[in-house]
Amino acid sequence: MNATQKFAGKVVLVTGASRGIGAEIARSFAREGATVVINYLRNSAAAQAVVAQCQAEGGDAWAMQADVNVPDAVRAMVDGIVQDAGRLDVVVNNALRPYAFDPRQRTAFDALSWHDYQSQFDGAVGAAFNVCHAALPHFKQRAQGCIVNIATNLVEHPVVPYHDYTTAKAALVAFSRNLAAELGPHGIRVNCVAPGLVYPTDATRHTQEAFREQLIAATPLRRIARPQDVAGPVLFLASDWSGFMTGQVLFVDGGLVMR
Repeated sequence: MNATQKFAGKVVLVTGASRGIGAEIARSFAREGATVVINYLRNSAAAQAVVAQCQAEGGDAWAMQADVNVPDAVRAMVDGIVQDAGRLDVVVNNALRPYAFDPRQRTAFDALSWHDYQSQFDGAVGAAFNVCHAALPHFKQRAQGCIVNIATNLVEHPVVPYHDYTTAKAALVAFSRNLAAELGPHGIRVNCVAPGLVYPTDATRHTQEAFREQLIAATPLRRIARPQDVAGPVLFLASDWSGFMTGQVLFVDGGLVMR
């Protein structure tokens, strides 16, 4: 084992980790020596492929199926992790309700129902609520723990008004800050990473080239984020390098949002 590995001996749960950003976050933790639990909803083969990639990177890994919107399933998953691994150090809430990021197919506000908002709210805040609820007793018992929630830069700069998705992610930021305020005295930190458009992923594969080129032209670093661009800040927020940071939102969008 590389003595400089930042997460050696740590156990990390990444939700929605069978593909895209979640898979890259899992691989990055594994590269730093972590034991990584790949949570997935349906695609067992994809999750097992990520497990193999994590093991090839030098970390231990296994996959656990659970619908993060079902509290009992989440509790069983988290309790199972602690039972098998002896601990849980980091939770990354990355799973999202299916959404197509395609400006041409965007639903205008007057065509949306409250159910659309509720569905995205359940997918963003509800899932994080369930996972945090399940992890909290284990974190409190050891007076330490780290939660990283994946938001979006759209909460600050709705370059495309994806009303239901962005509103839910804004609520996730508020959820995270309230949690950070309450859990700080227990040694538990809660932060968010807010990426811009990340390409390619399943959710962004329909985003047309002309729109991507416009976004690149408006972005100071003149490119679009890749999944690995998001993974680095997540690892930073999960590490003791950010040990005095909580309730923060790191925007990872090449400078499109500056705060």
